[in-house]
Amino acid sequence: MSDLNQRIEAMYRSDRRGAWLLIALLWIAILFVLFMTWPHIPDATIRIVVLIGAAAILVFNTAAIAAMVKHYAEDKEFIYGLDIKHLDAMRKQGRM
Repeated sequence: MSDLNQRIEAMYRSDRRGAWLLIALLWIAILFVLFMTWPHIPDATIRIVVLIGAAAILVFNTAAIAAMVKHYAEDKEFIYGLDIKHLDAMRKQGRM
């Protein structure tokens, strides 16, 4: 495996880990807020609306991140190759 391919793989793995970490933190935050506010919501209709809203946020954000990670995997040579090219050029110019 060439140096460029190794760098691309490393950047992709890092981005993938970061994306899934953020999704895990989103789930924790939303579920924590839901759990903490649930006893303070007296109306059953409002509870249902809050539950549906929280579920929508979690499902749509998780799906969006999954789609992004899948796209990055399919086109990582272009995406990360371009990033690496620009990073190397900036290092050469002494801007990093």
